[in-house]
Amino acid sequence: MSHPQPSLEDMRPAGIVTRGVAAFIDLAVVGALMGSVYVGSHFLQLLFSPQSFNFRSPAAFLSISVFLALSIGYLTLCWATTGRTVGAILMGVRLVSPRHRVLRWPLAALRAVLCVVFALGLLWAAVDVRRRSLQDIVLRTSVVYDWQPNAALVDPHATTGQ
Repeated sequence: MSHPQPSLEDMRPAGIVTRGVAAFIDLAVVGALMGSVYVGSHFLQLLFSPQSFNFRSPAAFLSISVFLALSIGYLTLCWATTGRTVGAILMGVRLVSPRHRVLRWPLAALRAVLCVVFALGLLWAAVDVRRRSLQDIVLRTSVVYDWQPNAALVDPHATTGQ
């Protein structure tokens, strides 16, 4: 079954509120992943060493490192495969390359690092006429409305022959 392609007119840039809500949803997803890692590590300790088992408070450096690694990994995986995170799916948006395609792995990873390290760059979308974050400006990406979950992304030059 073929899925319709969204037209370029349908792929309007997403605004700051939509993108902010999607980012908070993604933050909750990463928090749930972190909780799973914490519980999973304690389960393994209980499984392999039940006599010495205890609930220790996680170290701050380790928690920050795990948060950064999970955030970057989650964003990279989602953006390089579908262009959507859980937050993007719920808010009906998609991250696209300059040619309106899914990002390649290196670009997705670079954008993930920039978004995690400099999350406040998202706020620039509130004042930019084209609704771009600082990361979008630097990497020439766009976050657009796209409610068609399985739609193939279009290449605007492919339809015009340019």
